[in-house]
Amino acid sequence: MTVTEIPRLEPMVELEWSRAIELPRDSRSANTPAEMRTAWIHRAPEKKVLALYRAACAMEGPVPSPWWLRAVAAGQLGSREDGFRVEDRIDKLLTKRPGWEFVPWAADGESGYWEFMPSEGGRSGHRIPTTVLTTERHDGWIDVLPAHSLTTPEPIAVAGLAGLRARLGEFEAVR
Repeated sequence: MTVTEIPRLEPMVELEWSRAIELPRDSRSANTPAEMRTAWIHRAPEKKVLALYRAACAMEGPVPSPWWLRAVAAGQLGSREDGFRVEDRIDKLLTKRPGWEFVPWAADGESGYWEFMPSEGGRSGHRIPTTVLTTERHDGWIDVLPAHSLTTPEPIAVAGLAGLRARLGEFEAVR
């Protein structure tokens, strides 16, 4: 085979993106969002992360990604660090309260979420507990899914950490 006959291999953006969001197996035992931040998208220079994210989206449309990256790419959030700060503040607030647990095994690329475990049983038996999620849907960055058993309810948009703090009693009362 001559040099001109050697096939040219180009990196596949989809594979690059998949590897960029990949977390080590031990991240499934993370107790905080900070402990989950071990993928390339968490450590690489933010400009490179954004460039790869945009290239992957251009090739295949929306790709698995954390809320903060979608928000930064859309110009809604200033930086990845701002997103990390939101997650860390939510974690600090909720883990001080009894019944809240951080769940690290979210969908591919996502940052994890918090569940209010006392709401899991409820009066009707087993159900999905009240869940706090981070989101790029609005600039409060926090959604709450009330406890439910059959149909997933619409998320409740919460006005930031202050709004979550103010409404926690309401969200915890649903048992």
